[in-house]
Amino acid sequence: MRVAALYDVHGNLPALDAVLAEAAEADLLVVGGDVVGGAFPAQTVERLRGLGDRALWLRGNAERELGEQPPPRPGGPPPEELERTLAALSGEQVDFLYALPEQVGLELEGLGRVLFCHATPCNDLDMVTPLTPGERLARILNGVGADVVVAGHTHIQEDRRVGSVRWVNAGSVGMPYEDRDGAFWAFLGSDVDLRCAPYDRALIGEYQYPRATRQEAAEYFESLVRE
Repeated sequence: MRVAALYDVHGNLPALDAVLAEAAEADLLVVGGDVVGGAFPAQTVERLRGLGDRALWLRGNAERELGEQPPPRPGGPPPEELERTLAALSGEQVDFLYALPEQVGLELEGLGRVLFCHATPCNDLDMVTPLTPGERLARILNGVGADVVVAGHTHIQEDRRVGSVRWVNAGSVGMPYEDRDGAFWAFLGSDVDLRCAPYDRALIGEYQYPRATRQEAAEYFESLVRE
């Protein structure tokens, strides 16, 4: 089975369409959370729902916060972004997104047991970046019971091994923190292939997505870690 991992779309419909075109060869698409927010939240949800059974969904913090509406947090969206997203979505869409599972597991030939989660297997807010020490990531993955863990949340692609577990960040389709433009995702077949689909950013319109380099984003997210 060939799987496309699409994380952190954040309502960027042009970026999503570019990835869907490149991911046509995939048998299954895992929608890894944080679908909403951004320029086209409702349209993005419906584009993905149009995939039917070809898509497996899991819930990110953006979907959870539609129902819980927590106070502002460091690194999180400003209150007006959540209000704007809620205004754009129907009540049925909010209910659908909030009810999604937190994790999805698959058995893939060549990779073994693959666990898909939004941030980490522990919760949907933990920060893991390329700067995260191996010792800390090993503690997060302790007892996970998977050969590969695929996550997103920090919007920075990564592929490394910690002990017996392979840690993969699929990157962000809609709001990447990378050193080049594009829509970032991961293709899982007999191995993991981190990919980037080009698209025309002008199609987003006037909405301004935050931008940062890999190093800038990783340093900021690591500054938020408290252990």
